Amino acid sequence: MVRAAEDEQNMNPGVGDEGATNNDSKCSVAVSDLDTVKEKFAKLLLGEDMSGGGKGVSSAQALSNAITNLAAAVFGEQSRLEPMPPERKARWRKEMDWLLSVTDHIVEFVPSKQNTNGVNMEIMVTRQRSDLHMNIPALRKLDAMLIECLDNFQGEHEFTYASKDDNEAKSQRKREEDKWWLPTPKVPADGLSESTKKWLQFQKDAVHQVLKAALAINAQILMEMEVPESYTETLPKNGRASLGDYIYKSITVEHFDPDHFLSSMDLTIDHKIVDLKNRFEASVVIWKRKMSAKDGRSSWGSGVSLEKREQFGDRAETILLILKQRYPGIPQSILEISKIEHNRDVGLAILESYSRILESLAHKVLSRIEDVQHADALTQNPSLGDMKTNSLKDSVKILTSGKFPDAVEEIES
Repeated sequence: MVRAAEDEQNMNPGVGDEGATNNDSKCSVAVSDLDTVKEKFAKLLLGEDMSGGGKGVSSAQALSNAITNLAAAVFGEQSRLEPMPPERKARWRKEMDWLLSVTDHIVEFVPSKQNTNGVNMEIMVTRQRSDLHMNIPALRKLDAMLIECLDNFQGEHEFTYASKDDNEAKSQRKREEDKWWLPTPKVPADGLSESTKKWLQFQKDAVHQVLKAALAINAQILMEMEVPESYTETLPKNGRASLGDYIYKSITVEHFDPDHFLSSMDLTIDHKIVDLKNRFEASVVIWKRKMSAKDGRSSWGSGVSLEKREQFGDRAETILLILKQRYPGIPQSILEISKIEHNRDVGLAILESYSRILESLAHKVLSRIEDVQHADALTQNPSLGDMKTNSLKDSVKILTSGKFPDAVEEIES
């Protein structure tokens, strides 16, 4: 039997060689993954200080940076509505699994009943921390929904993208003129068919749900992070100094309309939006500290009544909510950056960075869909090319309750 097997292998040498090659290939992939894991977790343990001198960042900051950098490497080149290349998709799923595995070991103690020899006893057991148990599966689902949306653009479609040498495309006004590097979508001369328009709108609505859910989770996590003392030390002593006279007078009137207020502000560029956000966030922190001051002798005390200060704070938070919903792609504020840099809670760091990069990707996909819709609208009305649009601003339903929608409800709706 052995002799026969040896003879067969001699007669078919390629069979054994092929099996050995496959095994070698699998081994090399496993070794490559192991080396990558070692490198990544070495950087995390060293706090990104490769000298080993102990001058690195905290574990929370290192994990946050790792997730942010991975997303930039994987999604940075996603400028078209098309499926992700298989190798990038595989890298994203694999390396995110590695980074998220940390959350399996972040636990809390909860009471549990146990019956021992007929005696009921209450003991403390460990389980994954409740915020991670709830939000990690939700974020994974949002992640999968975005990847699935990009996969839906596989194959031939009625729209394409113009080449760099396309003179007709160069003369066409883009929806976002400042993003000149993005490819220009091209649609048929008579526009998209009704079926394609409906399908495109369906994809847009799905991505919009992902964006709202990611926004809700990120806002909640940032709210749970403590305001660093280094941030509060830079603040003026009252909200008026932070906001400026015009803004302060506008939000302290008897009848306040947030939409009317925002329409009076110049929000044409990201810098001005972030500056307004910085002012309002600072005023909210100031007013909350004043409300928590134990007596009027505190340096944070003031002559404004508690009720008025609470009302002004609510109005400021409403403005911040509207800005976050209308302009999800703007850079982070000073307070957000400060919270992320000084946060030491590893669980919150992972939730914040994961929700933030999903928010960013959803906004990117949504913008690319709107580019195609804009190109289609130009075929029907060329004069639209002279108008600057912000369809995100027009499509987002503003909530005046001062709270984001529930993330789970947004996913399931």
